[in-house]
Amino acid sequence: MSKSFPLRFARSASVLALMMAATAVAPAFAQDAAPAAPAAEAPAAAPAAAVTPETVVATVGGQPITEADLSFAAEDLTQELSQMPPEQRKPFLLRVLIDMKVMATAGREAGMADTPLFQQRLKYLEDRALRRAYFAEAIAAGVTEEAVRGEYDKFVADFQPAEEIRASHILVPTEEEAQAVKAELDGGADFATLAKEKSIDPGAANGGDLGFFGKGMMVAPFETAAYALTDVGQVSEPVQSQFGWHVIRLEEKRQSTAPAFEQVAGQLQQQLLMKTFDDTVAKLMDGVEIDIPDAALATAVQQQTETEAGAAPAEPAAPAAQ
Repeated sequence: MSKSFPLRFARSASVLALMMAATAVAPAFAQDAAPAAPAAEAPAAAPAAAVTPETVVATVGGQPITEADLSFAAEDLTQELSQMPPEQRKPFLLRVLIDMKVMATAGREAGMADTPLFQQRLKYLEDRALRRAYFAEAIAAGVTEEAVRGEYDKFVADFQPAEEIRASHILVPTEEEAQAVKAELDGGADFATLAKEKSIDPGAANGGDLGFFGKGMMVAPFETAAYALTDVGQVSEPVQSQFGWHVIRLEEKRQSTAPAFEQVAGQLQQQLLMKTFDDTVAKLMDGVEIDIPDAALATAVQQQTETEAGAAPAEPAAPAAQ
């Protein structure tokens, strides 16, 4: 039994892998490994030749290793490279490629390149390389700063201000202690001083100030009590949450504003890249028939596809002021 239907790629993991591969470039490693400038009294050295993808960095048994090869290796070893200092990356990649050349030659001499399984692997690697190239040149290249700023302009135009409040609190373990704190405050005690002396919250050192927050950012009992305060300086009755007992003071009110471009540019870029990827793949898939003979596997793939299609990206959020 078979089942045919239009099929989208597994979106999130697929795009993430392609993004990581697209950021690995050989010139960066050439720059990382650049020697320090000569001392002032030393004679001037001849200008270095321009580094290109064809620049040979080593030969192994007469076979060249180029800057492009370093770039290709970097695509496959992104995680390993992220865990080492920049000056160690190029030597590391070159060592990997030297081992690769030696072992590939041995495998070729042993006839491994002629097996049907190797030819299948070679076809897979060719498809993977073409997919990466298509992603970088036909998809990612179109997600420019200008395009991201266009998305930001739309985000700002659609932004709906919401009420935010700034509050301080004193957190104590029991209701009796909270009532005692409230009594001291009603008697004229300084809130910040009392917070430093009695609050068990980590923010006690700064007088219990929680900064600005919007609805949905605090636990429900605390949020309800805080938003019920109407006048700046007003202090709540003790309120219980899973953390203990709170006494809250309203410090300030304001309407939220859209975050600056720099604060949300990365998130907007990823969203635009994801949308461009989805739109491009949808066009490429149009009219392409996919046949999966295993009915159970076909159903599972279809369910994953539908789940991903229904997952809407989150809107950028303004960081809370502290």
